[in-house]
Amino acid sequence: MGYRVVVAGATGNVGREMLNILAEREFPVDEIAALASRKSLGTEISFGDKTLKTLDLDTFDFTGWDIALFAVGSEATKKYAPKAAASGCVVIDNSSLYRYDPDVPLVVPEVNADAVLGYQKKMIIANPNCSTAQMVVALKPLHDRARIKRVVVSTYQSVSGAGKEGIDELWDQTKSIYNPVDNKPPRKFTKQIAFNVIPHIDVFLDDGSTKEEWKMVAETKKILDKAIKVTATCVRVPVFVGHSEAINIEFEDFLDEDEARDILREAPGVMVVDKREDGGYITPIDCVGDYATFVSRIRTDGTIENGLNMWVVSDNLRKGAALNAVQIAEVLGNRCLKKG
Repeated sequence: MGYRVVVAGATGNVGREMLNILAEREFPVDEIAALASRKSLGTEISFGDKTLKTLDLDTFDFTGWDIALFAVGSEATKKYAPKAAASGCVVIDNSSLYRYDPDVPLVVPEVNADAVLGYQKKMIIANPNCSTAQMVVALKPLHDRARIKRVVVSTYQSVSGAGKEGIDELWDQTKSIYNPVDNKPPRKFTKQIAFNVIPHIDVFLDDGSTKEEWKMVAETKKILDKAIKVTATCVRVPVFVGHSEAINIEFEDFLDEDEARDILREAPGVMVVDKREDGGYITPIDCVGDYATFVSRIRTDGTIENGLNMWVVSDNLRKGAALNAVQIAEVLGNRCLKKG
């Protein structure tokens, strides 16, 4: 006995990962539907040892389906998520549309799994921003021990966070560097991304921050603790998959770096790789395809009272998106929904 599950946006990077992870984690599925836009209708995609053909999201009837994992962006979500919810299907949404709605839980299961219980207000649960998700997984166990006052984070975010167009642009520009005749000007990004870094993700706000930076502030407060002060600088880097973050934390209470390391080693979803030697840390290429949020370079910040620094890396298509959505579905199934 299992659930009837829908994956909307099944042909995209995140949608495909959702299908892969549902199969890998042996989520109890009785029936699954892969939905896409009309232009991708009939596209074949893998689900475990099965091959699925995509159905039309625009005409799909969600009645009788239990869970819908959405990876279709805010505009399509705005149109189709309420339709699914009204049919009695719980939507787990990867877009930013519902993250800041007070009636919609914003959930990272290792951090605030109990928030799932609030899904019935709108029949929708929101997945956080990819950069927020990995950060709060690492912060939560430390916050429980010593209470975090302030976080300063700089992110180094891969191009896959911008979708297939971001991946293609890095690939094409990298090739064109060695073939100057075939010039590839920026299209998805505001400047050349190959062999460059861009301190600009999403739109600029009035205070000079970008919306990506604002998201990290607002989401950390909603998921973890509204009293925490957060400031972020988000940077796009020429990496295909895997987001990295340099995080500086100021605590209310003293927390020794060795104790912090021990706490993180026992924390759900966290893998500590922290050797003070060449290569004794994790880089984005090391984390691709993995479920864990990796923490390295844990050390005392002597410039402030009760301060620590650490380096956090995760596969943004997995923990930052698809994995977190499937984990939410697992919590929902275990605590709230009856199997068919």
